[in-house]
Amino acid sequence: MNELVKKKCTPCVVGTTTLKGESLIPLYMQLGEEWKIVEEHHLEKIYSFKNFKEALTFTNIIGHIAEEEGHHPNIFLTWGKVSLQIWTHKVDGLTESDFILAAKIEAEYISHQG
Repeated sequence: MNELVKKKCTPCVVGTTTLKGESLIPLYMQLGEEWKIVEEHHLEKIYSFKNFKEALTFTNIIGHIAEEEGHHPNIFLTWGKVSLQIWTHKVDGLTESDFILAAKIEAEYISHQG
């Protein structure tokens, strides 16, 4: 099991800095395929589904995970696709919690595909 999936998102405290450069690599390597780090600011991934209903079901799963973690991604739902953008809004960049959330979402996606 991915080590990030075992962790819990933590709220930012005063002085939290964003992750940049080399510090992103070990966390990024633990994510599933097709995740992208965009301008060292946020994570993105597009999930594809057979229809709107499957995409909506997955969106609701993401919502449940986000509520449990207290960390909320931008979710874009359209016919057969769910697009995610994840970053820590409070610091306007990436923290470990963003990778934790992405890993948990990815694990749920994989478990529902198999």
